[in-house]
Amino acid sequence: MKRILTIQDISCLGKCSITIALPVISAMGVETVILPTAVLSTHTMFKNFTFKDLTDQLEPIVNHWKSENVKFDAIYTGYLGSAQEIEIVKHIFEEFADENTLKFVDPVMADNGKLYAGFDEEYARLNAGLCAVSDIVVPNITEACLMTGTEYRTEYDEEYIKSLLQKLHHLGAKKPVITGVSLLPNKTGVYGYDSKTKEYFSYQNDKIGVSYHGTGDLFSSVSVGCMVQDIPIDVAFKIAADYTRDTIKATLNDPKKPWYGVNFEATIPELVESLQMAKSQVYSA
Repeated sequence: MKRILTIQDISCLGKCSITIALPVISAMGVETVILPTAVLSTHTMFKNFTFKDLTDQLEPIVNHWKSENVKFDAIYTGYLGSAQEIEIVKHIFEEFADENTLKFVDPVMADNGKLYAGFDEEYARLNAGLCAVSDIVVPNITEACLMTGTEYRTEYDEEYIKSLLQKLHHLGAKKPVITGVSLLPNKTGVYGYDSKTKEYFSYQNDKIGVSYHGTGDLFSSVSVGCMVQDIPIDVAFKIAADYTRDTIKATLNDPKKPWYGVNFEATIPELVESLQMAKSQVYSA
């Protein structure tokens, strides 16, 4: 059985970060090891949430794993709340990743042209350094612009996205993929570049006119869960994009109208079916 380490926070209530990554990747048939960077009572859309920083626990935990000779097939990072945590993750890459370990970075820090509260340009620069030692990096357009020093645009064309991908590759990322790319009316998706084959790939599906917390975590978790099982990168991102879209639709159609997260639990059977179909095609090829 493959094993993924995911490094991000735990929001005890709220369906994001580890509370999405752990059940989703496990449902995909992959052992999921967690390294929580912080514990929150809820995610930050709730008022008066509690927060406990766990930065001082990260190195003792990974040192214990090192003494036990623990190995990982992939290391997947999500929200990292501080510069210190970024440096610790770099050290984890150095200690636990070899040529067969997939290093997957989701540099959660900004959207809609602005950094999230508590982050600054220095944090963006440090995230660029983390992406430089990654295999796959999945920023949105805002995050890609911040890490590459590119002007953010709300209106753009395919060449603008390709330029961003090349800049991310020049930072060091082997396979940069930009999320939330809309190249057609009422469509959204991903656009990526594989530096080994020197080929671009893209996928667009229907854009749902609603926003839910945690959908980025859902997308990234499915993507890395597919790729660690030898699903080709373009197929993995298609599965992740379609599953995220379908889960948003299922949540939107819930008569109880949930507001703080998506109903990914209800759509896991469809995810498993899509994964099995993709694996059968890969193994029969």
